[in-house]
Amino acid sequence: MKFSENWLRSLVNPDLDSAQLEHLVTMAGLEVEAVEPAAPAFDKVVVAEILSAEKHPNADRLQVCRVQVGEGEPLQIVCGAPNARAGLKTACALVGAELPGEFKIKQAKVRSVESFGMLCSAKELGLTEAAEGILELPADAPVGEDFRAYRRLGDHLLTLKLTPNRGDCLSILGIAREVAALTGAQLNHIDCSPAATTIADSFPVTVDEPQACPRYCGRVIRGIDAQAATPAWMLERLERSGLRGIHPVVDVTNYVLLELGQPMHAFDLAKLKGGIRVRMGQAGEKLALLNEQAIELAADTLVIADDGGPLALAGVMGGAASAVSDATRDIFLESAHFVPAAIAGRARRYGLSTDSSHRFERGVDIDLPRHALERATQLILDICGGQAGPLVETAGETPRRKPVAFRPQRACRLLGIDLDAGEMAAIFGRLGMQVAEQGDTFQVTPPGFRFDIEREVDLIEEVARVHGYEAIPTVAPQGAACLLPVSETERATSEAKRLLNVRGYQEIITYSFIAAELDADFRAGGQAVALLNPIASQMDTLRGSLMAGLVQTLRHNLNHGQERLRLFELGRCFDGATAEAQPLRLAGLVYGHARPEQWGEAKREADFFDIRNDVEALFHPLSVQFERAEHPALHPGRTARISLDGQAIGWLGTLHPRLVQKYDFVRAPILFELAWSAVAARKTPRYAGLSKFPAVRRDIAVVTDADVAVGEILQAARANLPAKMVDIALFDVYQGKGMESGKKSLAFSMLLQDTEKTLTDVEIEAAVEGMMQFLAERFNASLRAA
Repeated sequence: MKFSENWLRSLVNPDLDSAQLEHLVTMAGLEVEAVEPAAPAFDKVVVAEILSAEKHPNADRLQVCRVQVGEGEPLQIVCGAPNARAGLKTACALVGAELPGEFKIKQAKVRSVESFGMLCSAKELGLTEAAEGILELPADAPVGEDFRAYRRLGDHLLTLKLTPNRGDCLSILGIAREVAALTGAQLNHIDCSPAATTIADSFPVTVDEPQACPRYCGRVIRGIDAQAATPAWMLERLERSGLRGIHPVVDVTNYVLLELGQPMHAFDLAKLKGGIRVRMGQAGEKLALLNEQAIELAADTLVIADDGGPLALAGVMGGAASAVSDATRDIFLESAHFVPAAIAGRARRYGLSTDSSHRFERGVDIDLPRHALERATQLILDICGGQAGPLVETAGETPRRKPVAFRPQRACRLLGIDLDAGEMAAIFGRLGMQVAEQGDTFQVTPPGFRFDIEREVDLIEEVARVHGYEAIPTVAPQGAACLLPVSETERATSEAKRLLNVRGYQEIITYSFIAAELDADFRAGGQAVALLNPIASQMDTLRGSLMAGLVQTLRHNLNHGQERLRLFELGRCFDGATAEAQPLRLAGLVYGHARPEQWGEAKREADFFDIRNDVEALFHPLSVQFERAEHPALHPGRTARISLDGQAIGWLGTLHPRLVQKYDFVRAPILFELAWSAVAARKTPRYAGLSKFPAVRRDIAVVTDADVAVGEILQAARANLPAKMVDIALFDVYQGKGMESGKKSLAFSMLLQDTEKTLTDVEIEAAVEGMMQFLAERFNASLRAA
């Protein structure tokens, strides 16, 4: 909303300078987005009259003018403007004047003729970007008056960035109401009294859609003057609001739009047939709009029509066929109320954005059409003359605002201030609301133009705005500072992230919204959750796995020349629409060399066991198990299901060859995905004393069937350690020459120790023999011959 500060001050003029007024309005929630002067800085420019204009003796295109600039003697000024003539009043820059662009006026000789100033065009004064000649001022312009004062160029142009709920401030009157409420200054009301009716002519109106158009007002005006000109004061206000003059009648409707906030339209009465009908569009109907755009109407589009077809897109834009022109003598003036639901989205559907649709979409006061029509009628009669017929109004059931309960005590508690209930009631009164007291509660009825007041919190916000946010004291929060308990059985997310950072991983955060195709590539189970209103076509599904975001991030980095990546993400996945089906997971991806390039170690590609080591580090000191399994996104022969205490908690494997080819990778990345609940859980630490006695290591090599998983053997052995044996670990696997087909050799190291004494050879041998016997019985293992 762009407007002139002078125009605003004609309605309400608080004792504030421009900067203070801008700050006040911004702090009240009507953000002042931009402030610009009405004209660039210049001085010593006055209103002047050309007394005579004679041909220059030494130039064909120049004239020597005698110019009266005040009470002194006329000045001689050489001018080249084609419209310079005797009797013309214009702007004259005196000697010493400084014009925009650091242009200083000096006494000079022009083709041997003295010139004591310059007659100015609008372009030279910075008022327009182009000009055909010098300024032409009205005949009653006072000679000698400062031009800036005469044209009120000390004005400022303010642009407000309004939120959608404040449609009531899309007018000068609405902003003036706010300023008056904020400052207590007097509000000068606009004269909307009924215009004089001198003829009985009217035009029939029928409203077929009273729910969409609950009020429609119209009036016939005959005999307007086609040669009338829009007055300078109106053009000035329109231009400073960003609108250009078009036709006196159109200018009046635009002026009332800006002044009162009520969109209006004028039809050429001679071009109308039968009567006005407010109805929905019919399939296949076409309408040529004022902007020369031809549209095909939809069945849910509200139109203004006559017996010949649609005339205008209701609440958006008029049609070209019934528009007023220089030949128009009789008009039908329209002022209607359209509910927001009937207008919202219609302009956008046809690629339009108009001042009318912008206001109707946010809501316009249902009582405003009659007042606006009377205001516009009087302005047209004053400017264009003519005779006005009676006001024709078609009104359905008028919805009235319901009162909102307001508790002053709750307002004080929420705002943190002690404000008197009477002062709050006075604030509501200044905002045009009706207040009825009922015990400790107010029943507050908002005015028709405040569509945003629906709940108690809306009224509390109004109290805060008008009282002043800056008047609310800044109070530091008070409370006892105490550390929250930290469970020893739950790991913090920061700890796991720090561990992965130390191991070379970088954290990423990706969208939970992904493409349905991408989700299908990586989802291992659960029900896909499609979004009803996605923000983009490629973000229409909630992810079922973090692997999808990791792979997308890998592609992005490879396209930017990054060949070695270690990534991880902690986030929610969605296996259904319920809260229980939204688990938190931790996933990682490794691609490229196992180590950064260096001189001390040969290059080696990261493999399955590198990432397995990282996963085991996450669970230390707990022991996780890896068993061969299949995942739709991972390689069938290089995938392991990760388990903890017999419960499946995640996956580890290389990307499936099908997806490697689909996403155009040179090599397959390795990925893992874990249930965060399993990573976060840990056992309560328990004290165990350190043995003072030396540990003993014994190694054995056993032969087992080749298809027996080493992990299964280790898990079983550690669960059944003989007395005095504290650990067993694998350090070699052999298959090859000297080994029977279908067999493999496994070499284990066993650590034995006692906390109370040094172990004897007998005790050591007994423990080793016990382990050997367990392996033989459980896995049919035999001691390998030397």
